[in-house]
Amino acid sequence: MLALRLARGTHPLILLRRLVVAAASAGVGFLLLCTLGYAVDHPSGAGLRLLWCSVPLAASVHLAVAVARTDPSTRPRAGLSAVGLGPARLTTIAAASTAVACTIGSAVALVTYLHLRGDVTGLPFDGTAAGLLAADRPMPLAGALTLLTVPPVAASAAASVALRPRTRRPADTDEPVRPEEPTATPGGLPWGVTLVAAGLAVESYLSRGAQDSALPMPGHAQGSPVGVLAGWALTALGLAVAGPGLAHFSGRLLQSARPGAARLLAGRGLMAEARRIGRPLGVVCAVASGAIAAASLYDGRGPHPFGPMTGLGAALVMSCTVATLLTAALESRHARAETTAALLSLGTPTKLLRGAVALRALALLAVFAPLTLAIAELAALPLRN
Repeated sequence: MLALRLARGTHPLILLRRLVVAAASAGVGFLLLCTLGYAVDHPSGAGLRLLWCSVPLAASVHLAVAVARTDPSTRPRAGLSAVGLGPARLTTIAAASTAVACTIGSAVALVTYLHLRGDVTGLPFDGTAAGLLAADRPMPLAGALTLLTVPPVAASAAASVALRPRTRRPADTDEPVRPEEPTATPGGLPWGVTLVAAGLAVESYLSRGAQDSALPMPGHAQGSPVGVLAGWALTALGLAVAGPGLAHFSGRLLQSARPGAARLLAGRGLMAEARRIGRPLGVVCAVASGAIAAASLYDGRGPHPFGPMTGLGAALVMSCTVATLLTAALESRHARAETTAALLSLGTPTKLLRGAVALRALALLAVFAPLTLAIAELAALPLRN
């Protein structure tokens, strides 16, 4: 109830973010229901389609966590602990708000699915979607409701884990604990590079001589062995882990070779924001590289062509990752609002601040774009026959 009351007084931009989370949950719920409809006629292939649904589910959960983290109504503020709204209670409110948004999306998915099946007002669109949704067979209601609870439960659980209060151990000496430098180099870059290299190696090794597949990829003539997809997953995880380090490197790159005021300001700002925007940027890089690799492999003549559900899943993954990155960028802008106001009060030209923002974007593009193209080429190379 408290989460609903806080939602009524929330800024429209925050409500828009929650609506985006609800839309993503609706898309994932619709995919899960379509998988259930496919299982009615093809029980043997239902597990495969359900496994593919885990990718857009993970993307929507990632978006939900990012939106919950940037929600100002769940941030600890002075005086809230005195009225019983400590960090733990605020985390519970954030998880409840996330669950409400995802539940609304699941309800929309159920209504849309029933409408397209013709269970509400008859078959729409001249029954075009009847075969895809198994409209001629009764829908297992218990299975549908069970699948629709997966997005709210997964998103709220992930938000609870991500926003849980961190307890710090008291110092053993009388000296206060030194906070970590905001421009310190993130420690995940070596691990990320290792995971990317391991993923490419696994994909290259396990794709040799693989003619059949237990896990076919849409659009590829002979499918993709399970090891290849495991290699892609390792590569994507490595890019997400290495993202903060790469963003930090972009900031250092801006400050090299006698930087001026604009480059120095942009580089220091990018180093400070590396942890906040690096990971979602790495995820976008992973998704983009996978999309480029899949597009280069697709010829339209394979036994598993791209269909409407594949297109919906791909659109969900790409839109959720981009929305997560935009959410992180807005959070970074909010975090440096006081610094920007201080610089403006000191007489810093607005043109200089805008130029610093443009330089940050160009530096990130210069580092991540070639990396994305290179990984996409390396990922698709073993699958070309």
